[in-house]
Amino acid sequence: MLPTRYSSKYDPLAQPCHVISKDDDDRLKTILGCVSKDDNKIKTMLLGRVKSEDDNKLKSFQAGFLKNLKSLYRFTRPNTLNGLVIAVTSICCLPLQNLGDLTPTFFMEVFKTVVPAALMAIYMTAINQLVDVKIDKINKPDLPLASGDFSIKTGVAITLTCAMMSLAMGIMIGSPPLAWGLILWFILVTAYSIDLPFLRWKRNAFLAAISIMIGYGVGIQFSFFIHIQKYVLGRPVVITRSLIFTTGVITCMSLAKALLKDLHDVDGDKEYGIRTFSVVLGKERVNWAESEARLT
Repeated sequence: MLPTRYSSKYDPLAQPCHVISKDDDDRLKTILGCVSKDDNKIKTMLLGRVKSEDDNKLKSFQAGFLKNLKSLYRFTRPNTLNGLVIAVTSICCLPLQNLGDLTPTFFMEVFKTVVPAALMAIYMTAINQLVDVKIDKINKPDLPLASGDFSIKTGVAITLTCAMMSLAMGIMIGSPPLAWGLILWFILVTAYSIDLPFLRWKRNAFLAAISIMIGYGVGIQFSFFIHIQKYVLGRPVVITRSLIFTTGVITCMSLAKALLKDLHDVDGDKEYGIRTFSVVLGKERVNWAESEARLT
């Protein structure tokens, strides 16, 4: 039984454990000292309260972890990432001549090729978000940096990590075409996005289109093709008709991408002096071009 002088004002069960003061803690010890050894009701309830608080902390940690994971997913711009992974995988299949080339070693080498390419694709989208935070607050306010889900330091850490890992893997694989392809990709992406003298090519519609066509249409196609053909399959370098056809198609698509990709970003681009095709020509003309392209 509790002492008669015990007051409900200091009932430990009436207050959450995390707000108990030192005085209340001393009273808890006094109360527990007065509880008989056979009566563990108060002790059990107190332990249950502590366990409940631990469960809440665990749930809070899990919720925060899932939120950061979703933010990371949005930060990688999955539509762009998935498209590039599919494109690189397709390019790796162009040098194949027969079913005998589809060996476990080939698939492993393709995987080793796709990973640094995917990391460079993440760098591409990440560096653009880092330097365009103010613009994205107008055009894409749901992105992690623009919405505040990620801090700038977090964005910088992810961006640099992806770039360094991609370049390091490309060099360690020991294939000059792959390494130089990734380096060219890195240079074009950086020149396109970063705000330094003579760079920030996205401000000029012509330079932006040239960098996109060189990166997507030529650089990635030839470097990854030659890497697979010579350093994976062990064949002499031969520029095939399939490579030329693919390069032509992708170059045209890259031009269309340069023309249409900023159609929905006109407001922010115009305010911050980014002269994309959509800003220079106007939404109506670009929309008309897109409609004509779909009809043809």
